[in-house]
Amino acid sequence: MKNKSLLLLLLAIVILSLTACRSMQKASGTVENTITVTHALGEAVVKKNPEKVIVFDYGTLDTLDKMGIEIIGLPKSNIPTVLEKFNDDKYEDVGTLFEPDFEKIYELQPDVIFISGRQTEVYEELAKIAPTVYMELDGSDYMASVTKNVTLIGEIFGKEDFVKKELEEINKAIEELNKKITESGKNALIVMANDGSISAYGEGSRFGIIHKEFGFTPVDKEIQVSNHGQSITFEYILEKNPDYIFVIDRAATTGGNVSAQQIFDNDIIKQTEAYKNGRIVYLSSQVWYVASGGLTGTRLMIEDVSKGL
Repeated sequence: MKNKSLLLLLLAIVILSLTACRSMQKASGTVENTITVTHALGEAVVKKNPEKVIVFDYGTLDTLDKMGIEIIGLPKSNIPTVLEKFNDDKYEDVGTLFEPDFEKIYELQPDVIFISGRQTEVYEELAKIAPTVYMELDGSDYMASVTKNVTLIGEIFGKEDFVKKELEEINKAIEELNKKITESGKNALIVMANDGSISAYGEGSRFGIIHKEFGFTPVDKEIQVSNHGQSITFEYILEKNPDYIFVIDRAATTGGNVSAQQIFDNDIIKQTEAYKNGRIVYLSSQVWYVASGGLTGTRLMIEDVSKGL
């Protein structure tokens, strides 16, 4: 009887030990299958290969689409043409870029939410629903930001090799473009047209890739760095008389009555060297204004400027 009791005790100890080992293995597996992301707004613990993804950043959406990763929801109010497939009803509309539909997002119970600068004010509320990752894009160091963001996405979705190859190709294209531009010695002015008004962007701005990575000398090094640009006149453009004028038409993206081509068709602009030499380049505004930072978008930005040469 005594031996039987001892046997039962030993059996109980073995069972408890095995249970504990399984629990530790399970806990260890959970840790191994997550990635902790520290970003400018906080920290998020995201499980690898999340299935229910909501995206508020079109640059991130572009990268996910390039990788073949499906999502469940996005804001549909200003989807760029290059991402128009996401207008399909199978993707949930989760609000606008500035006003998320929190109730809808909560109902969808996402595994991860990707946001960008336009959603910084609502980050805390979104983070209460699901792990929320802020994909910061610094125009003054565009490719460093892109590299950081797409590398992170590659790690989350197990696409590291794919990302490495894409970045190698993009960097090679930029190097070739930079060589041509640097050797030409040409300067440039970046202008945004907004339904009749115009503003300029220079070094360190949200469109600074044209200067830093692509190699155009700024025609004016004193342009104020502002999200909305420095308000200018056509007389200012004539005074600076840049070799190239790169134009982003905000109204073409957000809606407006006057196109960039209309307002640039005037006697003052016709006196500039850029106009006389056919060097006023109208960029793919939807990409530059709301969908930069992604793999396909960055390639389109390179192509825009390359064609302008």
